Amino acid sequence: MNTILKTLNNRKFILGIWLLLAIFLGFKQYHKGSYNNYLIFKHVYHHAVERLNLYAEYPQQYGDTNHYGPFFSLLIAPFALLPDYIGTILWQIANTLFLFFAIQQLPLAFKKINAVYWIVAHELMTALFSFQFNISIAAIIILTFAFIQRGKNFWAAMLIMLGTFVKLYGIVGLAFFFFVKKKWNFVLSCFCWALIFFILPMVFFSPTYILQCYQDWYQSLAQKQQLNASLTSMQDISVMGMARRISGDVNLPNLPFLAGGLLLFALPYLRIKSYADLNFRLLLLASTLIFTVIFSNSSESPTYIIAFLGVAIWFLIQQRPFKIWQIALFVFALLLTSFSPSDLFPKFVRENYIKPYSLKALPCLIVWLVIIYQMMCSKFNQTEQLHAE
Repeated sequence: MNTILKTLNNRKFILGIWLLLAIFLGFKQYHKGSYNNYLIFKHVYHHAVERLNLYAEYPQQYGDTNHYGPFFSLLIAPFALLPDYIGTILWQIANTLFLFFAIQQLPLAFKKINAVYWIVAHELMTALFSFQFNISIAAIIILTFAFIQRGKNFWAAMLIMLGTFVKLYGIVGLAFFFFVKKKWNFVLSCFCWALIFFILPMVFFSPTYILQCYQDWYQSLAQKQQLNASLTSMQDISVMGMARRISGDVNLPNLPFLAGGLLLFALPYLRIKSYADLNFRLLLLASTLIFTVIFSNSSESPTYIIAFLGVAIWFLIQQRPFKIWQIALFVFALLLTSFSPSDLFPKFVRENYIKPYSLKALPCLIVWLVIIYQMMCSKFNQTEQLHAE
C-alpha cells in the first residue's frame, strides 16, 4: 500500500500519465479522422494568410465554424505549419503541459496538488478527445491567480489579455483584481498587453484585414449565442441550459440567470478583511473557475475541464476531517459531471436524462452555491497566509 501511495504521489509518474493520455488520445483521434476542432484551429492560420473570413463556413475543410479571436492565428501557427499527424500530437502535449505547469503553481501542499492532478484526469481526457483549447484556458485562469499571489502583475496581466484576445474567457482573471498589490501597475500592464495582442496580428497580416476580423468575430459570437440556446445543441450545458431544457422553453432569456449569478458571485467581495486569508482567495479561484462555465451558454462537455478544477480545489481545501456531506457532494460531482459523458456511466441514463437536460452542470452549480455560502459565512483569518496545508 505504501508503495502504491508513493507512486501516486510521484510527480514525474503523474506527468508521465498525463503525457501518455495526450499522446495516445491525439494519435487515436487522428487515425480515426476525428479531429475537427484541430482542423478549425489550423485553418485559422491558413485563412489569415490568405486574407479569408476567419468565421465563415468552410465545409470542405471542417465542420462547424471558428469562434476564436484573430490573435489565435499566431498562437496556432507553429502547429498549423506542421503535417497534421505531428501537429495534432504536439497540440495535445502543449495544452497538457501548460495545465500541468499551472496547477503546480497553486499555493497548495504538495500532496494536494497531486490530488488535483488525479481528480481532473478524467475531465482532461474528455477535453483531449476534442483537441480542446479549454485546457489552456483553465491553465490561464489558474496561473493568473498564482502570479497575482506572487506579485507578478506583469505576467498576470499578460495571461488575462492573452485569454481575452483568444477566447474571451481569460477576462475572468480580473476577478482577482482586489488581491493585486500595486494596482495601477497592474492596470497599466493590462493596457500594454491589450495593445500588443491587438496590434501584433496586424504586423503579420494587415491592419484593415484584422480590423475586419474583429467585426466578424463579434458577429459570429452573437450568432453562436442564439444557436447554443437550441434544445438540441450539444452546448448550453449551463444553468440556463438546464432551465431551458427542463422547462422546454427555448426562449428563456439568459439575462435573469446572469444577473442573479453575478450578484451572488460578487457578494463575497464585501468581506474585505478576509482578502488576506489564502483559503478565502482559493475559494474565489474555485468560484471563478466554476462560474465561468456554468453561466455560459457556450459551455459544452469538454469545457468542464475548467469548472471541475474549481470543484477539485474546493474539495481539497475543506477542513479535515471531511464532513459526510462534503464527500457525498464531491462524489456526486465526480459521477455526474466528470464520468457521465463516458462509458463509465450507464448509456441509457446519459442519453435520456443527462444530455437532454444539461445535468452535467447540476453538481457544479451546487458546489458553487456552497462556495458562495462558505465565503459569506465562514470565519477567515485577517492576516496574510502563505500556504494552504
